[in-house]
Amino acid sequence: MTQTSAWQDKVAIVTGGSSGIGKATALELAAQGANVLITGRRGDKLSEAAAIHERIEILQADSADADSGMQIVEAAISRWGRVDLIVNNAGAGRPMPLVAYESDIIAKMFAVNVVAPSQLVQAGHAALKESKGAIVNIGTAVSRNAAPMLAHYAASKAALEHLTRSWAIELAGDGIRVNAVAPGPVKSGALTGMMGLSDEMAKQIEEQESSQVPLGRRGMATDIVPWILRLGSVDNVWLTGQVLTIDGGWSLRT
Repeated sequence: MTQTSAWQDKVAIVTGGSSGIGKATALELAAQGANVLITGRRGDKLSEAAAIHERIEILQADSADADSGMQIVEAAISRWGRVDLIVNNAGAGRPMPLVAYESDIIAKMFAVNVVAPSQLVQAGHAALKESKGAIVNIGTAVSRNAAPMLAHYAASKAALEHLTRSWAIELAGDGIRVNAVAPGPVKSGALTGMMGLSDEMAKQIEEQESSQVPLGRRGMATDIVPWILRLGSVDNVWLTGQVLTIDGGWSLRT
């Protein structure tokens, strides 16, 4: 990505920053001069990511915890004194047929995908107002169409996208911009990680999805990260409330 001065000494929070799109976003922000706090549940993965760049700090936290939002914001402010960007990237999902709906699994999905971003935005509001900062939420192109087996995951991300538009209006008077990206099938390890699928099943799904993408391949983190930075940058002064689908045309296939 082209180097700019837009991120020099800015402060970003990236939840779920130890792998996949979150990790790639944190590394690019750090490379462009930002100080980045990444969060996640696994300390070993967080430490591996932080070891790559000196501008990355870590906070081991479960986004499903009720007080995680305040803990995250306080950690960033105590370290750097400000917050310029929040990237709500942490996500939870699991394939579930109708007969297997379990209330605790559904509740966990919504806790991570809806409640946690809400609490983090609430906790970071004052700091973002002071910096005239931005929020970038990570949705999913899965929510563009019917999603059997992934209905609750898609529904929770659709809720986050609705919050994106609502927060954009509510926070516009404070100078805070709120946008989202909705990635399609991306090589991020989410199928075997967040979704809990076996390697064999993940491979089958990856091959199937690749054949469905009009542009002929699954996405890479490098396809998504530049848009996260653009939406979050101070150079973006007049764009808010938008959900940008980045999926190689995948969601248009039906």
